Amino acid sequence: MESRAAVGVLFGASILWGLSWMPLKYLYSLGIGGLTLGVGAYGILTLLFGASLYGARPFLSSWVKPLLCVAFLGGGANLAFSYALIHGEVIRVMALFYLLPLWGVLGGKIFLGERVDGWRILGAFLALVGAFWVVGGTKVFEGEFSFIDLIALLSGVLFAGNNIAFRGLEVVSLRAKLGAMFGGCFALSFFLLLLGVEPFPYEIPWESWGFLALYALFWLLLANLGSQWGVTQMEAGRSSIIIITELIVATLSAAIWLGERLQSWELIGGICIVTSALMEAFRSQETPKKGENR
Repeated sequence: MESRAAVGVLFGASILWGLSWMPLKYLYSLGIGGLTLGVGAYGILTLLFGASLYGARPFLSSWVKPLLCVAFLGGGANLAFSYALIHGEVIRVMALFYLLPLWGVLGGKIFLGERVDGWRILGAFLALVGAFWVVGGTKVFEGEFSFIDLIALLSGVLFAGNNIAFRGLEVVSLRAKLGAMFGGCFALSFFLLLLGVEPFPYEIPWESWGFLALYALFWLLLANLGSQWGVTQMEAGRSSIIIITELIVATLSAAIWLGERLQSWELIGGICIVTSALMEAFRSQETPKKGENR
């Protein structure tokens, strides 16, 4: 039986991810860019979880390649998501990121052999329609597709792939997988800093680093633990649709704190997204008996 607790944890993590633009924008105002955040925040988390990888070296030696996939997919997803939110428009970035139900459903079917029934297809369709309307419907095609838009879209693809990689490593502990993901984000961020993609953080005051550490330990850590534990408890397609509720949280919070006015099409999109998430959350929790097809 898929635990209803997993659904609740995913919804809780969704709130943190949906509101994550607030601390990210604040940290950026302190001079901390996307790559600097990746090095600092994920460096702290790598130190916390790296011991799990080091202590389990004999066992994990058989899973090096899959863990490297987690490092690349999960680390890249976190870096791209944070970078896009810092430098882009909140609602647009979140909507492009949450095209991930399509990637989650397709990936779960192709790589894990998950059955895609009519309700799952309908849920994914509603989620995609909702995301389309949140970014303005047909008006989205009137603007230029920017580099930040591409990063936001890429983050969704990588995140869906990471969900599938996590599920494919059920024999590996969650701590070890999180350690690989955090280490991947740190390594990618540091590598891009060395390439000069972003100025090296020489003049950031110590107080700003303190805020960064608080964000890493009390926001980022809880959001990642909640979302990554949750996705290991249910099908990739299902988890991808449930966590799309982050988009509506981001939309409402941006409207309240940034003064962005919700248009009629954004409300329609939000209704579609919430409907798709609720369809998944309240579906039957019973797993098939041995020998049955789902």
